[in-house]
Amino acid sequence: MDIDQIRTFLGVVANGSFLEAANRLHVTQSTVSTRIQRLEDYFGVTLFVRNRSGATLTLAGQRFFRHAKSLLLTLEQARHDIRLPSRFHASITVGARIALWEELLPRWVGAMRVLVPDISIRSEIGFEEDLIRGLIEGRMDVSMMYTPQQSPGLQIEYLFDETLVLVTTDKNKAWPNEDYIYVDWGPSFYEMHNKYFPEMDRPPQVVNIGWLGVQLIISNGGSCFLPMRIAEPMIQEKKLFLVPDSPLFKLPAYMVFPRDSDSVVLKQVLESLRSLAEMERQKSQN
Repeated sequence: MDIDQIRTFLGVVANGSFLEAANRLHVTQSTVSTRIQRLEDYFGVTLFVRNRSGATLTLAGQRFFRHAKSLLLTLEQARHDIRLPSRFHASITVGARIALWEELLPRWVGAMRVLVPDISIRSEIGFEEDLIRGLIEGRMDVSMMYTPQQSPGLQIEYLFDETLVLVTTDKNKAWPNEDYIYVDWGPSFYEMHNKYFPEMDRPPQVVNIGWLGVQLIISNGGSCFLPMRIAEPMIQEKKLFLVPDSPLFKLPAYMVFPRDSDSVVLKQVLESLRSLAEMERQKSQN
């Protein structure tokens, strides 16, 4: 058994398919099959049930899954630590949606650099699917997102609520109008949006991240929903304006991390993120 076999096993679990795992790992499907077969030979059990819809874990596979993540995390941590310059004693990889990297997490990283300057921090941007996959495959230690999916071995913890506000570049233009850009903030936002605007047709522009919505309306004029903490500086600068009588939508933010990790560094990171979340919750109450 080697690290490639473990990584491949976790890749199949994360993607639910030998073919998709092969694409993600940049190897052939036969290589994935061979690695899984060698793991199954090593343990003397079948790890996956293969069918047309993909691959699902057997009971034995579910048992190994708990150990596989720990094994990979230990090996990856060892690899990072061995390569680290002597001034660092550990490393951590943090992932999040791009909106959470707007002002909030850069401020947190700066505080962490002061608090624990001997920890190397790798920061990444991704969507929920990529972030969860990174956690399952052991490439990430903790991720922050809006719509996490349950996965064996991962702990989901609520952080705080974003307040989504409707902003526009033209405060004198009646709303709704053809300049509205729908930002896909996830399924819960979709439901709230449809409930509040049941008669609204599909907007002419749809984007998958708030950052892109901002760029488009600042460049071309228009309106979209943004987290208040992102919109507020632009409102103060009079680049954006709140649409009168528009709804406020709550969008919960969560952090996701390995449930059984005994990493002291990860515990420090989690406590620091909880403190950050508490400050955000207090701000929203003021």
